[in-house]
Amino acid sequence: MAKASLKNKKNINIKSFIKKNISGWTLILPTVLMFVLIVWRPIVIAFGYSFFKLKGFEPVEFVGTKNFVDVLTDTNFLKTLWNTVQYVFWSLIIGFPLPFIVAVMINEMIKTKGFFKVVTYLPVIIPGIANYLIWKFIYADGAGGLLNMFRYFIGIAPMDWLSNTQLAIPLIIIAMTWQGFGATVVIFLASLQGVDQSLYEAARLDGAGVFMRIKTVMLPHMYGILALSIIRQIIGVFQVTEQPLVMTGGGPNGATLSIGLTNYLYAFKYGQFDKSMALGVVTFLLLIGLTFVYFRMDKKIND
Repeated sequence: MAKASLKNKKNINIKSFIKKNISGWTLILPTVLMFVLIVWRPIVIAFGYSFFKLKGFEPVEFVGTKNFVDVLTDTNFLKTLWNTVQYVFWSLIIGFPLPFIVAVMINEMIKTKGFFKVVTYLPVIIPGIANYLIWKFIYADGAGGLLNMFRYFIGIAPMDWLSNTQLAIPLIIIAMTWQGFGATVVIFLASLQGVDQSLYEAARLDGAGVFMRIKTVMLPHMYGILALSIIRQIIGVFQVTEQPLVMTGGGPNGATLSIGLTNYLYAFKYGQFDKSMALGVVTFLLLIGLTFVYFRMDKKIND
């Protein structure tokens, strides 16, 4: 009798719980389904297919780890991995500090703050491919490129930009920085404006200049968002694909070929979908570690 009573009470609690939360579950269900179908399903399929020889998208023969061995022993793999590391390095040198500096400058403004917020955000609304085509025209070799037109105008001989193996990756990073500049500035500004203004006032009254206020008030508050932004930027830039595809096609001589672009070429240029799947899995495993670091840091900072 007591067991039956406990069972009925448990059923009532479950029904009550469902009634209370059904509206929330109904709202979140479409998002969960889309996430499963669009994100996780392809990942699971890619993991499975990476162990097969594929004819088109159809598995025809189980080959074990052969696809992974072929990808990792490819003579271009280490080169493309090194290029990808260079993309990440230059993004941290060029693309990380500039938005932060601009955010600090806008935050220190008394007037025209709103105007500069809008101006810095404008590049974000330009479609990515259009943005990189514009920059490709700016960097174009010969007399047709905008930079070389300017050099002609001031009497300096034109130079090769994207055809220069030493300059190509930093130049692509500049284009990427310009594209994502506004969104990053807005994130930093939101964090800066969350700093207790009384601390700024106290620092000003103590005679602290701009740089001292940044060092003693701003940076301690911004440490968390800066650390998370660095991890997020590394994850994002490590997947660089469409930028070198549009601007250089991976040239000159493979100098801008990234892991993401190599993956694209395996699939859509060479038709080697099995290798593409294997390289995608390798990239996923490389990035999942950074993703765990990101969430651990996020939890530690927000706790």
